[in-house]
Amino acid sequence: MSLRRPASLWRAMEKEDIGSVIRLAEVIHPDYPEEDTVFMERFRLCPEGCFVTGAPVRGYLLSHPWSGDPPFLGSVLGALPPVPECWYLHDIALLPEARGEGHATAALDILEKLARQFGFDELRLVSTQQAFGFWLKQGFVVRNEISPALLSYGEGARLMARKISD
Repeated sequence: MSLRRPASLWRAMEKEDIGSVIRLAEVIHPDYPEEDTVFMERFRLCPEGCFVTGAPVRGYLLSHPWSGDPPFLGSVLGALPPVPECWYLHDIALLPEARGEGHATAALDILEKLARQFGFDELRLVSTQQAFGFWLKQGFVVRNEISPALLSYGEGARLMARKISD
């Protein structure tokens, strides 16, 4: 377990990191492929919500403000909603050797801070069936909303949310 402070585990993503992030996504999420343009657009639309960990990069975090139904997996957003209602976690991905070191907890701390900064009281994400137990342990609960976008994440995908703690 890492004894480093959470802020030291992640750093702001830079444009030069996008190639590493794309390569990591191909390795970590082979069953959930996304085009390079998705990663580039998320960074362009909300650079303050994008982070990496490690040198070389061993993980990434993509997030942004959002409203309504979750985006389809692999979709290009075009723009962020004019009146967002939550902070949305698009993806957090870590190489196996970077897991268990406190990165996920540190990432959620960063996301809560961002959400508060932007005036939101909720984090949202789409959980795949494989990650469902992990997100439950992190305090996320299922939102019983039906969305066609959930099908793009595979069987058992669920929209989940977590209230921001004070």
